[in-house]
Amino acid sequence: MRGVRALLVLLTIAAAVLVPSTPAVAGDAPSYPEFPYPPTTYQEPFRGQFHFSSQAGWMNDPNGLVFANGLYHFFYQHNPHGLEWDTMHWGHATSPDLVHWTQKPVALEPGVHPGTLFSGGGVVDKANTSGLRTGALDPIVVFSNTNGVSIFYSNDNGRSFQAYDGGRKQIEIDGESRDPNVVWDADRRQWVMVLWSNRGGNGADIYTSPDLLRWTFASRYAADWLFECPDLFVLPLDGRPQWVLTSATSEYVVGTFDGRTFRTDRPQPKKMNLGTTYAGGSFYAAETFDNTPDGRVVQMAWQGGNRGNSWTGNATFPVALGLTGSPDGPKITRTPVPGLDSLRADSRTWRNAAVTGTNNLFAGILADTYEITARFDLRGATAREFGFALHSRSDGTADRTVTYDRAAGTVYGKPFQVGGDEVSVRILVDRGQLEIFSGDGLFSVADNVNFDSAAVSQGIRLFANGGQVRLKDAKFTRLSTSWGTAQSTLDSTLAGPWHATAGSWTDVAGGKQGQASGDSFYLSASTAGDAIYQGDLRLDSAQAAGLTFRAGADGAGYTANIDAGGVVKLWRPGRDIASYATPIAKGQTYHLKVQTAGSRIQVWLNHGTTPIIDATDTAYSSGRFGANVYRGAATVQNLNTGPGGFPGFPSGPWTATGGTWTTTPDSLRANASGDAFYLSDRTASDLVYEGDLTVVNGVAAGLTFRAGADGAGYTANIDAGGMVKLWRPGRDIAVHATPIVQGRSYHLKVQASGSRIQVWLDGGTAPVIDAVDTTYGEGRIGLNVYGGTAAVRGLSLS
Repeated sequence: MRGVRALLVLLTIAAAVLVPSTPAVAGDAPSYPEFPYPPTTYQEPFRGQFHFSSQAGWMNDPNGLVFANGLYHFFYQHNPHGLEWDTMHWGHATSPDLVHWTQKPVALEPGVHPGTLFSGGGVVDKANTSGLRTGALDPIVVFSNTNGVSIFYSNDNGRSFQAYDGGRKQIEIDGESRDPNVVWDADRRQWVMVLWSNRGGNGADIYTSPDLLRWTFASRYAADWLFECPDLFVLPLDGRPQWVLTSATSEYVVGTFDGRTFRTDRPQPKKMNLGTTYAGGSFYAAETFDNTPDGRVVQMAWQGGNRGNSWTGNATFPVALGLTGSPDGPKITRTPVPGLDSLRADSRTWRNAAVTGTNNLFAGILADTYEITARFDLRGATAREFGFALHSRSDGTADRTVTYDRAAGTVYGKPFQVGGDEVSVRILVDRGQLEIFSGDGLFSVADNVNFDSAAVSQGIRLFANGGQVRLKDAKFTRLSTSWGTAQSTLDSTLAGPWHATAGSWTDVAGGKQGQASGDSFYLSASTAGDAIYQGDLRLDSAQAAGLTFRAGADGAGYTANIDAGGVVKLWRPGRDIASYATPIAKGQTYHLKVQTAGSRIQVWLNHGTTPIIDATDTAYSSGRFGANVYRGAATVQNLNTGPGGFPGFPSGPWTATGGTWTTTPDSLRANASGDAFYLSDRTASDLVYEGDLTVVNGVAAGLTFRAGADGAGYTANIDAGGMVKLWRPGRDIAVHATPIVQGRSYHLKVQASGSRIQVWLDGGTAPVIDAVDTTYGEGRIGLNVYGGTAAVRGLSLS
């Protein structure tokens, strides 16, 4: 993120936005992760169809680009609450292929994550050098803050982030600094950080670390041109690794790194992109991905000139970087990633044709988003200039022209060095973006253009002025949209694409919200006959909502639902198969699990051990999985197949007292702003009760016992303030001081015998609490969360 002088540029740009904005605000742990975006089809004027833009709000620098656990993660500087630069968050999007992006909730949020959340980098700690891993997934570790560096990490593939060491700066720097970026130095098996600082002028400070947590200053590379957002990475040249140091302004030098010091014998920087390389221009603050599966160095940059009525800014299309030798030293090449092929639709080709001022080979083609590749033979060419008029109209005007000027030696007005007797261009045209490549990637320009998508403005004109030129070959390819292929907030193991049969289904913070006047189904592409299927359901204003299975494309199949009339029901078109009477409250989340085996269908409610419905029906033997809403709005979440979830001790359905309690494939998750309880129907006096607890973000999570229906009883909890505590309403009975790290799992065991209550932590041989209290002699067994989000696994009771 930029300093004062660059911020003035941003605010000047933002002032041109006519739509009023709401200042960004600090959030809190109970509302994290935030998903504040209104629905969009991504079809607004000037919205890129294959260039990433935030679903809504302001975006600038790419941050912490990584490939982790099967997905590319694109984080970015973000104001989700307005169209101008304001209090910075880290936005988040994911992609399986660098082309099809899906907006995710906010990753780092002021008020939840301490410090100044300006630009930074990220890595995937596959070897767990940091020791931060708590589960099966590789940790994502990111770096941010100003005038020093704080560390944040995620053990759930970017769903939530915790602050390491409470957000305390692990590097303290006197003076102004920002934009830490980290790379793995394989030769010396160490991590290397580069960040911008103004110690005596512009330059990059270099630090090293064995574990991503302990950092040692190594050296400084001072250079006037090196302002903001440095990136450091390795590219091969003739089989030998070369280190490349870049700045926010697209400038770079190539050199060596000995584990402490970066050196170059060519200190005059080159530019890798000839767009407008200032904050708010068309190419700024580029960053490369860590841990790409094929070893490519892939880069994306910020384009600040794109805006609509709900978003500001976009990213350049991802490119693979390379190095090639030249008399002027090594130069970077930039080539669009091949994933663009997945968007290709119809195409046309031409070979060996003369181009003049009168024979437009592209006549009759109308296109909005597309790619053009062309090669021109300069031998015998007489044309003064030639090229393509993009989004041209019958009156001869066009939204933008890509021209090679022979006398000036320029393409698109930028210096261009011809290799041999040929000029080649590759042009990517999107609704608000234009990118031009040539010379095997040595030449690249990124620009923002407000293309007119009206049919009368979608022409393409291939021209030559002042003579003719021979076209060796050319190809036009229409490019489809990359949006809408995955789920933003619906967590599910089911395959897409999904489709709705009626009504509307939109992304909300709690999952997927369906709304309909009658029945509406939201159906995945996953099908099965016999299966276990489960999910979380909440009635907002709806009469009913349910899990649909063995269904056709129109939703006709079985549905197990919760109904505000006070019933859980299994039904199919034309028949209510079975029902179970129980209070169902609007605004409360319920977990249903369905198991099918041939004609037998069983339904469980809220983790009860015994099915509440056990019925037989032969109408449907296999079909799709999905969800249903009836007469109003309802929210569904965690639609998963398989037995995973919340295994615990035998009990009837659990009951929530406050908060939201949902079930992922590996845990029960709880979220509440104050105290909330989840209570089984099991009661006990003397007991041994244990489980694994995680404070994901927030304050505390605990085991509750000897409690009433409102949760009043004893609770033994872990508290992120640094303690294990035994408490009851009105009194903290005993406290054991110990570090409790957000995001890590802790095992608590409670033994209650008469008035004596003992608590063990993480399998210790001695209890950390041994206390006496006589207030409660018997009551329910359950769980507690306070002031944030918690996860619970592996409960047992004896």
